[in-house]
Amino acid sequence: MFSLTQTTSRQREIIEVVFRNGWDYMRGLLTGGKTDEPNLPPPAVLCNILISLGPVYVKLGQLLSTRPDLLPGEYIEALTDLQANVPAVPWSEVEILIRQQLRIPLEEAFAAINPQAVAAGSIAQTHRATLKNGQEVALKVQRPGIEAVVAQDITLIRTLAELVSRTTFGQDFDVVGTAEEFVTALQAELDFTQEAGYTQQLRQNLSTSRWFDPTQLVVPEIYWDLTTKKLMVMEWLDGVPILLAKLPALRDGKDADTQRKDITTLLFRAFFQQLYIDGFFHADPHPGNLFYLSDGRIALLDCGMVGRLDPRTQQILTEMLLAIVDLDAQRCSQLTLDLAESAHPANLSKLSNDYERMLRKYYNLSLSQIKFSQVFYEVLQISRNNKIRLPSSMGLYAKTLANLEGVARSFDPEINLLDEIKPLMTDLFRRQLLGDNPLQTVLRTALDLKSLSLQTPRQLELLLDRVTSETLRWNITIKDLDPLRRSMDDSANRVSFSIVVGSLIMGAAIISTNAQTPQLSLISNVLFAAASFIGLWLIVSILRSGRLK
Repeated sequence: MFSLTQTTSRQREIIEVVFRNGWDYMRGLLTGGKTDEPNLPPPAVLCNILISLGPVYVKLGQLLSTRPDLLPGEYIEALTDLQANVPAVPWSEVEILIRQQLRIPLEEAFAAINPQAVAAGSIAQTHRATLKNGQEVALKVQRPGIEAVVAQDITLIRTLAELVSRTTFGQDFDVVGTAEEFVTALQAELDFTQEAGYTQQLRQNLSTSRWFDPTQLVVPEIYWDLTTKKLMVMEWLDGVPILLAKLPALRDGKDADTQRKDITTLLFRAFFQQLYIDGFFHADPHPGNLFYLSDGRIALLDCGMVGRLDPRTQQILTEMLLAIVDLDAQRCSQLTLDLAESAHPANLSKLSNDYERMLRKYYNLSLSQIKFSQVFYEVLQISRNNKIRLPSSMGLYAKTLANLEGVARSFDPEINLLDEIKPLMTDLFRRQLLGDNPLQTVLRTALDLKSLSLQTPRQLELLLDRVTSETLRWNITIKDLDPLRRSMDDSANRVSFSIVVGSLIMGAAIISTNAQTPQLSLISNVLFAAASFIGLWLIVSILRSGRLK
């Protein structure tokens, strides 16, 4: 039990921070006392707690911001802007780590390195350098000693998750499983070769497209001969965050407004390809990770957080987009259940009603006014309210759409999201029907039809033989038939007993009326007693079944 009796300095520090910020629910958990219903502090307070606990918990908050399937929108918004206020590590310490990671002397690898960090985060910091061949590169270097801090905090995160799992909230939302997802993500942040692999895969996926010009989009090249678990060396891209970009009045014969439209179209098409075709997407497209380069191209940076969607999920999400456009509550509810990792069928009616209320808000709006990311956030909220557990990839999916739409609307307020989606949706449905190679799909279908045509006569012959020989048997399974059969059997038995009781009473009455001897009177009394006993048993049975009405 995580309690005040433990003396670990880090635990005492966490307790002090929680007490200082007044989070009563977590205070009760930490001290082993009785807790109320699970609750979160206000978003601003939660951010203050995470910042006070240090860089690892800031990173945890940033990871939480990618899970709108777990947290309401106001928390996601607050955590998205969460940044660790950490100073850069002195160059003397960083240089030692770089020398330890390189397979060759530092002087043989680099012609120059700027000792001043151009960016510093909770896990790493970045320096600009020049290779011996004159190529400008960026060095992402892990903060010395961060592994030990992360390991200690991971243990505490798991402990807190175990405590919360004992509550109803923890059982409904699999807090332990969610904590393990965060632990895996934190550990992945410490292995830069994994981020380098993600970067290379995105670079390869986006190098070809039928939706946009790949030469206008760039992902940094990785220098694998210099990249290690704690050091990543990648191409230096000279530019500024996209929202700070000052577009030239005229470039390639296009004015600034036309350039803005082209850039937002490029971004939407690049991310729709990642989401709905590649199934592997950059999951953190906030303004700081989208750069406008000096040559007019757009760069995707910081590829450490990615999401994956399998083909089935891609198809469901494509249909979900169409259902939202059509404001089809029934279809949305069914698709949500199709996505769910766990859901009770009895939720379907309530789920449909919730969707109906949610979509009703958009009935009088034009489609260009609908914020699709907000709609998906509400979809996740409805799922939470109905205790439907969706895959964690849905949180990354919704967060990616929200970031992308937010950046696009800030960069180009005149954008019409529906106009951007329409041509892509048409192509997506065509691809789902025919695949990437229509000829191959047609040939496969033709082979299936040929196989069916060859098998059909034989199957019909077998069917006719069985019908004429009276050996045909039907195996039919009807859902909930057994309870109905048992209920009918019970009713038939009660009717039979009622007839028997009536017969016994009538027989006893006839004998009693014509009784001339003591023997006949005895038989009459026995019949009355038997009828009374069976009748009483029948009444008690009906009352105990609870089906008197």
